[in-house]
Amino acid sequence: MPRRIAILPDAVADQIAAGEVVERPASAVKELVENALDAGARHVRLELEHGGKTVIQVSDDGSGMGREDAVLAIDRHATSKVRSVADLVGVATFGFRGEALPAIASVSRFTLSTHDGEGSGTELTVVGGKLERVDDAVRRRGTTVTVRTLFFNTPARRKFLRSVSSETRAAHDAVATLALAHPEAGFELHVDGTCRLAVPSGQDAEERLAAVWGADLAATLIPVSYAAGAFRVEGFVQRPGEARPTGRRTQLFVNGRPFKDPFLLRAAEAGYRSAIHPGDRPSLFLRIEVAASEVDVNVHPAKLEVRFRDRIGVERVVEEAVRDALGALAAAVGGGGTAGQRGSGAGGQVTHAPGDFFAPVEPAEVGAGEPEGEARSASFDGPLLQVFDTYIVYEAPEGVVIVDQHSAHERVLYEAVLAQLTGAGAPAQRLLLPLTLELTDEELDAVEAHGEELRRIGFEAEAFGGRSVVIHAVPAPHPRFDAGACFRETVADLARGRFGGWANRLERFAATYACRAAVKGGQRLEQREMRELLLRLFTTDLPPHDVHGRATIVQLPREELERRFGRR
Repeated sequence: MPRRIAILPDAVADQIAAGEVVERPASAVKELVENALDAGARHVRLELEHGGKTVIQVSDDGSGMGREDAVLAIDRHATSKVRSVADLVGVATFGFRGEALPAIASVSRFTLSTHDGEGSGTELTVVGGKLERVDDAVRRRGTTVTVRTLFFNTPARRKFLRSVSSETRAAHDAVATLALAHPEAGFELHVDGTCRLAVPSGQDAEERLAAVWGADLAATLIPVSYAAGAFRVEGFVQRPGEARPTGRRTQLFVNGRPFKDPFLLRAAEAGYRSAIHPGDRPSLFLRIEVAASEVDVNVHPAKLEVRFRDRIGVERVVEEAVRDALGALAAAVGGGGTAGQRGSGAGGQVTHAPGDFFAPVEPAEVGAGEPEGEARSASFDGPLLQVFDTYIVYEAPEGVVIVDQHSAHERVLYEAVLAQLTGAGAPAQRLLLPLTLELTDEELDAVEAHGEELRRIGFEAEAFGGRSVVIHAVPAPHPRFDAGACFRETVADLARGRFGGWANRLERFAATYACRAAVKGGQRLEQREMRELLLRLFTTDLPPHDVHGRATIVQLPREELERRFGRR
């Protein structure tokens, strides 16, 4: 019987390996730029022609190579980074497998010119994986790799390349990602003779973000700095009000290495909780630092994936890091300094400590009585103005603050109700005369499906034959609360699947209820009710936004008023 299993020729094996490492010109760009950075380059210049289909050239001022190392570099599994299995545990360089250069050389017309600063330089010429020439080269220290006619010997692969513009964008993204990873190095990208990206060396992370992502997007970001357990997270996330369903930018790094992980992105989004609209996707730039032994980077041939030893832990820390950054933003918006307002009697100035508006109080609703403890000191003693029976206006040291009463109360109720849903529940107020409501079949199903949550926030309802339900007890968030309308609207929203994009069912329910139970625009509030509402708002986790991600607070700086009136 003839033998059916045979050892592959080296040329075939190289092309198979190339298929894993080099999928398109952008893959070659990524590998070559990573090699330059691993060589200590302070400046990397990249030139593309026709999206990299005809020419890719990467030049650097790194350490370069001697002749023997240069020849070895185009052999598979020849590497300067790993000597033993133990080295894989703590590998800190981009490359370590010794596959990139031979893989690229096997499917292109390949030239490598290098000089390590000693003796003469070296130039190698490789065609389809076969070393054709080794020559002397007169050049400065560093390395230049030129890749021509990528996939010339694998026409099936070349046929599947995308348009020039698509391949150019992919290559640009690859360079931009590495430029973000290494703000200390300078990068240039030239496409068909035109400079598309130029960033100098020695930038900090914020400057590099503005240079690569654009100043407008960078201006919408807030800093992240958080550590817990084995992990540290640094970077930037987008302000909640700036998040949109499309057009976001995301970048994750672990120990300086870019990688992709949809689950970590989801964890970061969970940190926003109710601060953004369901469906909105904030831009994120996060650097995760962890001991090298706690993360496996040897997972994917293109090194696009990593595996964390403590998967749950890193997701939790990323979520907490985002939440911590948003909490700092909320503190800056809510107080930011002294919150003095004019006194009502002597015309003097009453000043509160910076933290007064964030004094710990138990979750409560507007009209539920005076807060206890330190919260009494943050009582907004100055006059409060209600405009259009919808907005509350007050004076702060920095200018005029305008608060949307419905959005603010929605935020207060959401956090109070969520605490009740995740705790023992809220006491219900029993009705002397039970309410009877007619519901649709879908709404009746929703009452049955969400009965426990309804009970936890104070609604006690039971079927009463046909499509009727009887409500025996209700919550009472404020004196103008219409329990019947709130119950009906809440159940209707649940039946229609609104807030369906929310990851947590309890959060979704709390948001639905808060939206329906909050005071509405057009309802007049007393001074005491407005003060209570502001106090409660500034003790929540995210005062600046309601559960839909809309703003609750608009600030009109004093400088802007003075500019408008010609005082500046």
